[in-house]
Amino acid sequence: MTRLTVPDDDLFGLHNLPYGVYSVPGQEPRVAVRYGGHVVDVGLLLGDEETFGRSTLNTFMAQGRERWNKVRAAITTALGSDVPEAAVHPVDAVTLHLPFEVADYVDFYASEHHASNLGRLFRPDNPDPLTPNWKHLPIGYHGRSASIVVSGTDIVRPSGQRKGPQDEAPLFGPSIRLDIEAELGFVVGTGSPMGEPVPAEHADDHIFGVVLFNDWSARDIQAWEYVPLGPNLGKSFASTISAWVVPMLALVAARVDTPAQEPEVFPYLALERPWGLDIDLEVVWNGHVVSRPPYAAMYWSPAQMLAHLTVNGAPTRTGDVFASGTISGPGKDERGAFIELTWDGQQPVEVGGVERTFLEDGDEVSLTATAPAVGGRRLGLGEARGRVVPAKWR
Repeated sequence: MTRLTVPDDDLFGLHNLPYGVYSVPGQEPRVAVRYGGHVVDVGLLLGDEETFGRSTLNTFMAQGRERWNKVRAAITTALGSDVPEAAVHPVDAVTLHLPFEVADYVDFYASEHHASNLGRLFRPDNPDPLTPNWKHLPIGYHGRSASIVVSGTDIVRPSGQRKGPQDEAPLFGPSIRLDIEAELGFVVGTGSPMGEPVPAEHADDHIFGVVLFNDWSARDIQAWEYVPLGPNLGKSFASTISAWVVPMLALVAARVDTPAQEPEVFPYLALERPWGLDIDLEVVWNGHVVSRPPYAAMYWSPAQMLAHLTVNGAPTRTGDVFASGTISGPGKDERGAFIELTWDGQQPVEVGGVERTFLEDGDEVSLTATAPAVGGRRLGLGEARGRVVPAKWR
């Protein structure tokens, strides 16, 4: 047995305890929590191999909110005493895996600042940069769950068709306007049957936790393909998530009011207190911080996104992910996509002494974030990191 000591102000202290899946040489992946610089095997800690001696969090997530509460309390208690030495590993000595099996994936467009910036870029003659539906519903599209990968996975530059304003005909080849989108992903723990919408007020019974989410985007492929059905190949090649899922239970102190929502929303989207999350992100490009997007500025609540996703009777399943869309604030240094940050390439940013617009092969982008926690502390959301490697089809 061993006793673990972690400073009270550690980003991964008892006030956080995010879940993940790890392995060491000679062992199959298993569920763990992060506690300071330690990865602690939950199955060995609690003596529950049936739930936690598995390669994904799905079995645990499907057990529901009451069980999530009990397990969190049990882990907190167990970490206050001696724990089995075999359950503890240094975080740098393990391999981290995709923490859950992704069932479905929907991406929203919940930032008014992001949507307004893109409207100004692409509809400069329109006095209202937002589309007419934007403040009536959380706009979203259905993505490709199989392309969601864990932090540290290389991102192969996508190839596809593109046609710029200067091109007489479409071209085919690797994307030349490869971008990122700094987002949060919300992980569904307990699903809902087909035909039974989830009211916004019941979202806490379904949302298990939060991951950092980078929705890599090929802007040139996207621009040529998106009319009339929306994003497809420009988005479906890869999305990176953090290896640690921060439970919603750890984010109670991070809840804040959303910006005022006008006009009044329909009843299925109504919340007594529309809530967002006070989460501060950093976008790091080749080791240089280029943006700090604030999630607190997001217009639509995660609860409203889930309510809208299901209002037509669409079912949800354990392991579904719905992402927020690009997180952007009012300031230039708060924009969560390079198409905004560089104003569609017209205003390059300096990265390590070099002016840059879109991503080149070899570039690495990392998203990190922190949020308020109980007792005036802060918690960390880990990292969503990816490096661009050359296209395989030219």
